Amino acid sequence: MEREAMEFDVVIVGGGPSGLSAAIRLMQLAQEKDQELMVCVIEKGSEIGAHILSGAVVDPIAINELIPDWKDKGAPLNTPVVDNQHWVLTETGKSKIPHFLMPPLLSNNGMYTTSLGNFTRWLGEQAEAMGVEIYPGFAGAEVLYHEDGRVKGVATGDMGIGRDGNPKPSHEPGMELHAKYTLFAEGCRGSLSKELEAKFNLRENCQFQTYGIGIKELWDIDPAKHVPGRVIHSQGWPLDNDTAGGGFIYHQENNQVAIGFVVTLDYKNPYLSPFDEMQRYKNHPAVREILEGGRRVSYGARAINEGGLQSVPKLYFPGGALIGCAAGFVNVPRIKGSHNAMKSGMLAAESAFDAVVAGSAGEVELSAYEQAFKDSWIYKDLYKVRNARPALSKFGVKIGTLYSGFDMWMNTLGLGGLMPTLKHQHPDNEATKKATEATPIDYPKPDGEITFDKLSSVFLSNTNHEEDQPIHLTLKDETIPVTVNLADYAGPEQRFCPAGVYEYIGEEGDQQLQINAQNCVHCKTCDIKDITQNINWVVPEGGGGPNYPNM
Repeated sequence: MEREAMEFDVVIVGGGPSGLSAAIRLMQLAQEKDQELMVCVIEKGSEIGAHILSGAVVDPIAINELIPDWKDKGAPLNTPVVDNQHWVLTETGKSKIPHFLMPPLLSNNGMYTTSLGNFTRWLGEQAEAMGVEIYPGFAGAEVLYHEDGRVKGVATGDMGIGRDGNPKPSHEPGMELHAKYTLFAEGCRGSLSKELEAKFNLRENCQFQTYGIGIKELWDIDPAKHVPGRVIHSQGWPLDNDTAGGGFIYHQENNQVAIGFVVTLDYKNPYLSPFDEMQRYKNHPAVREILEGGRRVSYGARAINEGGLQSVPKLYFPGGALIGCAAGFVNVPRIKGSHNAMKSGMLAAESAFDAVVAGSAGEVELSAYEQAFKDSWIYKDLYKVRNARPALSKFGVKIGTLYSGFDMWMNTLGLGGLMPTLKHQHPDNEATKKATEATPIDYPKPDGEITFDKLSSVFLSNTNHEEDQPIHLTLKDETIPVTVNLADYAGPEQRFCPAGVYEYIGEEGDQQLQINAQNCVHCKTCDIKDITQNINWVVPEGGGGPNYPNM
């Protein structure tokens, strides 16, 4: 069956903050300049916001620019930050770093704690009201190219293909979406963005990207313990000096707290499980006290770009551009990225609009977008913290934290240019030690009240995939999991996956890897941390994956 094609001026792949901000900005410009513009957003989640997961404390700088009257329009930013705390944890103890010692750029004053999923849904409503065509449940599965190599658009995935690769009676071919310009807003480690980086050599003049994994839960807690707008960040226990990361606890509205734990994916010990580190974190006396008497209502996980300025690739290519977390604009020490993602979408939209109005059908590359990024507050935001993440890997967590703090103070004082720009040490997958060089970690069993297992957690994520479809977690070589990962590294994929997707079954000496793809929460950790990069994450049928109500 041939695929039908639809023509647009701009197609945006991904309905997150960057993609929707780009769509809104395009329509604003079209209205201002009295131009007709056809803009389409496709989103692999079942609805806008279904796959959005973040802490989140939102810096309103971007929404103030994009929609200045956002309060009047009902944006769900209702809980301003009123209290900033930073804890340093030992196994049973807690000390607080006085706020005045923290570099001012780490302050959350003027920010809002909220559900980024709900905020994204609101952005989707604004975009649709302006005439943007939004298609949730349609996954961008293939980049389309013109004969001269320019990006022509994308094709959505076929529906109704069986696990054996053959069409089922319900088969419907994907749709081709052609555009003058295609903006890729897939989020962290997007499958099409990864292809584009390789095809157009976008990383020629930057470093590799580095990542963390964030595990998050939403809890209804005792109202007596709830302080709307309280923001807590922590470092230290349960991680050691070789493993960076930390926890967060955000008091949101309606007596809820968002609690999460981030582990950088350059950790060395193959026995480490980020999911179980999160469960240990909740058992710390200071954390457990907040949760006791409460109820866990949601769970999710997502990889996070952590490379910073050094890892931002070339942003444009013939026929399109990368925006948002597809390019990697997260400010790691601030633990924020949505403001930068939104602004990048706005800048790319302005560049694409000018090109379309000038008559370009993709022949003119969006170099103006890259220059606008370098002139913007995104660049300044990332420049000030460029050494925070690499310092932790280079010097270890304790010395690295002191170094990065000093570096950020130098930037605050306008002396940041005196500090050399550090490089990242190695790609995350190359950091893993062999099992013989590492110490197994004995994680306590979950108690079912504060700590839980993976499968009950995945249940709360509302994850669902059509089981009779090709497995979207593909192996380049099916022998490597047993002959390399299990033999040399004790099968780390069964631990680094936060959803129980990877499981070794069979007797010792006759084991094989079983992939429970229906559990996948689309965090992309396996695509990043797999030792030999043998796992390649591709999109499943549109609409599959988690359905986060308010994460």
